[in-house]
Amino acid sequence: MGIGGISIWQLLIILAIVIMLFGTKRLRTLGSDLGSAVKGFRKSIKDEDDTTDKAEAEDSTRPSGDSNPKP
Repeated sequence: MGIGGISIWQLLIILAIVIMLFGTKRLRTLGSDLGSAVKGFRKSIKDEDDTTDKAEAEDSTRPSGDSNPKP
């Protein structure tokens, strides 16, 4: 028994049909495009976290203005 009641032989048949329909070159291109999209998504999430961390660090190092009362 495989995933969700699908056996390994049924998965192999589906894989063979997909390869015949799209071809190996197109599937390889699709895989590399998907990989680069995931990589770009992870990079944007990391960049967003870095900018958020920098903004929080700047806010904590700024003087609040209330510590120096006017004479």
